Amino acid sequence: MARRRKQGRKVAGILLLDKPLGQTSNHALQRVKHLFQAAKAGHTGSLDPLATGLLPICLGHTTKFSGFLLDADKRYRVRVRLGETTATADAEGEILERKPTDGVTEAAVRACVERFLGDIEQLPPMYSAVKHQGQRLYKLAREGREVERQPRVIRIHRMELTEFALPDIELDVHCSKGTYVRTLAEDIGHDLGCGGHVVGLRRTGVGPYIEGDTHFVTMDELLALAEAPATETQSQDVESAEADGRASERAERLERLDAHLLSLDTALGHCPALRLSADAAFYLAQGQPVLVPQAPTEGLVRLYDQSERFLGVGSILDDGRVQPKRLV
Repeated sequence: MARRRKQGRKVAGILLLDKPLGQTSNHALQRVKHLFQAAKAGHTGSLDPLATGLLPICLGHTTKFSGFLLDADKRYRVRVRLGETTATADAEGEILERKPTDGVTEAAVRACVERFLGDIEQLPPMYSAVKHQGQRLYKLAREGREVERQPRVIRIHRMELTEFALPDIELDVHCSKGTYVRTLAEDIGHDLGCGGHVVGLRRTGVGPYIEGDTHFVTMDELLALAEAPATETQSQDVESAEADGRASERAERLERLDAHLLSLDTALGHCPALRLSADAAFYLAQGQPVLVPQAPTEGLVRLYDQSERFLGVGSILDDGRVQPKRLV
C-alpha cells in the first residue's frame, strides 16, 4: 500500500497564541495548523477550556524541541473563590461544600501564601490528564471512580496576593512544570479552613515568553489576517488571471501570518550560545561529541555554525566535550 503523503507547508517557528476562553488546547492547535496550512504542529502544555492565555504552538521542525517549553517554568494569574469546594476544583464542577469566609483576613491569606513557597508535594487531581493503568484520570473521574495517586514534588518560585475581595482573591503564581493551579487553589482554601476553587485562570508566561510580548497574538487576530476577499468568476476568459490572483492573495495571507512566528532559538535564550567551526559542526551532525574552546563546564548550550545558523541543542559531558542532544 502506498504511503499517504503529508499535506501542508514546511513552515517552522513558534507562535505565541492567546488561547481563548472555552476552547480546548487541541482545538486551538488544530485551528492554527489549518490557518498556517502547516504540515506539522504541536502545543507545549495544555490549558483547560476555562483558562485563557499563553499557549506556545510549535510548527514544523520546531515540534522536536517542544519538550524544552514543556519543562519550562509557568506563570499564572488565578482568581480563587473561597468558601466553596467543588468536585473539579474549578467553576465547572458541582459544589460539594460551602463554608463561611467571615474569619478570613488579608493577613491570613498572605501568611498562607507564604507557606506554599518552595518545594511542596502536590497530589494530581482526578480531573487531570495523568494516566492510571493506561487510562486518563479525568475519564475515570467522569465514571465516578477515584483511584490512588502518588504525590509529586513541584516548586512555587513566587506567589503574590494581588487582590483581596472576599469571597474572591487573586494570585500571581510563578511555578515549576507539572503544577496544577486548581489543586493549589484548593489546598490554599483548605489551609484557610474554608475551601476554595478556581473561577478564573490566565497563563501569563511560559519559559522566556511573557504576556505583553509584541508577538503575542489572539485567535481573532489570526483569523482576520487569514481572511480573503471573495472573488467572483466573470467568464472563462479571466479564469487564469483569477487563479493567479487567488494564488498571490493566498501567498500574501500566509506571509502576514508567518510574520508572527518566532525563531526556535528564542525558546532557548537561557542556554549559552556556542559557535562551531565547520569541522566541529560536521562531526556534531553525525552524532559525535566535539571539543569546543571556551565552552561552559555543564548544562545545555545553543549551537550555531559560522554563518550564525542555528543547529540545535547540545549538552556538556563530564570531559568537557559537547554532545548533540537535539538537532534541527
